Amino acid sequence: MDEAPQVLARRRPHRQRLRGPQPLLHLPARGELRELRLPALRAASSLPATAALALLAWRGAPAPPASGPEPAPGDWPVYGHDAGGSRYSPLADVNGGNVSRLETAWTFHTGALTPASDLNRKAAFEATPILVDGTLFVSTPFSQVFALDPVTGAPRWSFDPKVDRARGYSEVTSRGVAAWRDGTGSTAACSSRIFLGTIDARLVALDGRTGTPCAGFGRGGEVDLGQDVDLKDFGDYQLTSPPTVVGDLVIVGSSIGDNRRYDVESGAVRAFDTRSGKLRWRWEPLRAGLGKTGAGNAWSAITADVARDLVFVPTGSPSPDYYGGLRPGDDRDANSVVALRASTGERVWGFQVVHHDLWDYDVAAPPMLVSVTRDGREVPAVAVNTKMGHFFLLDRETGRPLFPVEERPVPASDIPGEAASATQPFPITPALTAQRLRPEDAWGLRPEDRETCRRLLSTLRNEGMFTPPGVRGTVVFPGSVGGVNWGGAAWDPSRRLMIVAADQLAWMVRLIPRESYESERRSGADNRLTGEFARQEGTPYGMYRESLRAGAVPCTPPPWGTLVAVDLQKGQKRWTVPLGRLRRDAGFRGVPFPIDVEGTIVMGSPLVTAGGLVFISATWFDDRLHVYDVETGRLVREIDLPAGGQASPMTYRGRDGRQYVVICAGGHGKAGTTPGDAVVAFALAR
Repeated sequence: MDEAPQVLARRRPHRQRLRGPQPLLHLPARGELRELRLPALRAASSLPATAALALLAWRGAPAPPASGPEPAPGDWPVYGHDAGGSRYSPLADVNGGNVSRLETAWTFHTGALTPASDLNRKAAFEATPILVDGTLFVSTPFSQVFALDPVTGAPRWSFDPKVDRARGYSEVTSRGVAAWRDGTGSTAACSSRIFLGTIDARLVALDGRTGTPCAGFGRGGEVDLGQDVDLKDFGDYQLTSPPTVVGDLVIVGSSIGDNRRYDVESGAVRAFDTRSGKLRWRWEPLRAGLGKTGAGNAWSAITADVARDLVFVPTGSPSPDYYGGLRPGDDRDANSVVALRASTGERVWGFQVVHHDLWDYDVAAPPMLVSVTRDGREVPAVAVNTKMGHFFLLDRETGRPLFPVEERPVPASDIPGEAASATQPFPITPALTAQRLRPEDAWGLRPEDRETCRRLLSTLRNEGMFTPPGVRGTVVFPGSVGGVNWGGAAWDPSRRLMIVAADQLAWMVRLIPRESYESERRSGADNRLTGEFARQEGTPYGMYRESLRAGAVPCTPPPWGTLVAVDLQKGQKRWTVPLGRLRRDAGFRGVPFPIDVEGTIVMGSPLVTAGGLVFISATWFDDRLHVYDVETGRLVREIDLPAGGQASPMTYRGRDGRQYVVICAGGHGKAGTTPGDAVVAFALAR
């Protein structure tokens, strides 16, 4: 259940080439409601816990409090900069006064797209490099790892797990790696390790200095993660996000391909010994007796509060996404943020953002650790951003909402045997995106496009967010791309601002009775270039979904992607700006545009620095790194990239004293952005 399922049929390594103009939205997405003020007790639950650790006082420090040891000011040792995933750097050498002097310092090409294979059309270079012990580590879509000199970009070593490119995979991406040190200061082999999860479901331990597999870890340096998860289909059980290291444990979730069948693989979260690779604990997100289902997996990054011995697990939907008749009830702990005791895997609390998910509304964004003031004291908190465009702020120790949450009534299902939840949790804080698309809102480049979209929005079932899927077809808005996807947010602790990139795109999903599915799938073969059929084997219905569009153009009015700043102290949006631009001279996939469109689809994370800047690429329709003023949202700089930047920038100080900003620019195969294999570093001109 990784980001958004692709439109082409899964597990087919050989596909026909796309021909002719293609829709802008190649990835199908994973009413006025009466408000009732009800306590959100369904959403949060906790187990008795030991006495809480004393709260750390707020000092305005650059790193989020109590999330673990603070990185050295110039380092970036974890995927999200620190264990709490702040994506904030205290470096301020590059600032609003000199960002115009930022220039390319070096470029490294991974060669990951060679040899060419059909998998290149799915490959997405989404990695965030990490800087540990003076070396930059980056992973490629095919799970290769490169160790680079951070000042010159020269390679120091590389590792290739030899993923079989002749086989099919649900996802072809790796968002990064994790690092571990044994704490002794030893320079012996494997005293420092790099942990890698592969797209063919292996957990690999590498010597941080040489890239050699650590022989004492698992079998020959790797653990087979396909064991003990009821593996059904090779290539549909994977690791795409970096492992999380807490003490001497390396903790992993999984990415599980959507909508194949009702009983897909287990979504278990597992912790392994960093030295031996032995399993130390296992936590199942779906409780025994839940029904005929699987998944509920954590495919995005898991964050940690090391001081409190907690990890925060973002879980996805149970299988299949769009029919829940075989899994009655709320499906907890799916579609939740769950706090586990890092050392034991014990469940401490859980907060569910969607009950009985029928829309592929995984918690895709990493839970981000922040701090706010309540009644004169600092409260450690977790910020949870969702595909629906909601954000929740939870007490880190209890899971209780720090802003009120209401259970509001939502539409009922008209599918026999389906029992959609009667209510869903809505935070009273403002939504990050639009959440309703009416016929009068329809957009298009031409009057006939707008009329087509109006007709679609009037014909499909469209009663607002959380309208259940049906045989007539249902509008899903926001679609399961988001809202907020795996990119998540960044945190400016001195301003108490959360910066987040969000999409707002409408999709259509339709359930197909089993007896009609094969004939519809065959007759709709041409639609597989723009939508997706899925069997949902073992249920009474197959499924078809596609972007809501007229021809190649979305029915959703722009901006399709925005950058939003939220004051988490007040729970209010500070500013919102369109992110990226589709230029008329460029068009997209052969479709000319008579106008510029401000605000493109986005997939990636922001970076915030003490220099008062926000760096983000992420945009689908321009290959650029965008730089914004964090106070105002004003665009202060755009820098061309050699390929699509659907990744997350990071920054560090090199041994030469310069601040570097690094982004992976390799494109996103499913999205159709410019392919490549570049790691690009920027620094101020000397």
